[in-house]
Amino acid sequence: MVPLRDDNPTAVTPYVTYGLIAANVLVFLFELSLPPQQLDAFFHLAAVVPRELSASFAGISVNQPVPEWATLISSQFLHGGFLHLAGNMWFLWIFGNNVEDRLGHVRYLFFYLACGVLATLAQWFFSQTSGIPSLGASGAIAGVLGAYVLRFPQIEVLTLIPLGIFFTTVRVPAVFFLGFWFIQQALYGITSLEARTNIGMESGGIAYWAHAGGFVVGAILGPLLGLLEPKSREETL
Repeated sequence: MVPLRDDNPTAVTPYVTYGLIAANVLVFLFELSLPPQQLDAFFHLAAVVPRELSASFAGISVNQPVPEWATLISSQFLHGGFLHLAGNMWFLWIFGNNVEDRLGHVRYLFFYLACGVLATLAQWFFSQTSGIPSLGASGAIAGVLGAYVLRFPQIEVLTLIPLGIFFTTVRVPAVFFLGFWFIQQALYGITSLEARTNIGMESGGIAYWAHAGGFVVGAILGPLLGLLEPKSREETL
């Protein structure tokens, strides 16, 4: 999966996107250095634990050295495995640079972190009593996708399609590729409300509401930060 063309060949170097990828990789390497018991303790400290966040919002102390609200940021740099990290960073690498170019470095960093926070809160809303840590950059990256589909809807994404034991590639406009992805996440999220399944914070699987929520937040917040405005000839902040 890769965009086939870029309508802005003079794009600025996406330093923030590179920095975010590097930070996520470095934190993951730190995770690998921890024995299982310490890793579990680290996740409970730096990831979002919904019931602890609920208690914090209610003014109840959770006896953690890190304020629970701060985990809304720190959890965005944690990952539960190599595939989890690789998938997130691949999407960020592909789609983040164009959004950063349009928003500028500083606004893009704010945008990314804000999408991650609000996406996590969207998932927390449906799992407020769960004791399972929620972590990953998926919500923030979903926000990037929501912004991307607004600004670059017609850019074609080269997509690998399995056909039995064979594979082929098709060119899909971003609006259809990412639109289908959003609908899929929303439907999975709705399904998770109907029955106990292995998804979301409740059971430690995929947080579909964070994905759908992040996508919507990105589509709203991006234009508010100037995503759709013509880019200045001067380098943006």
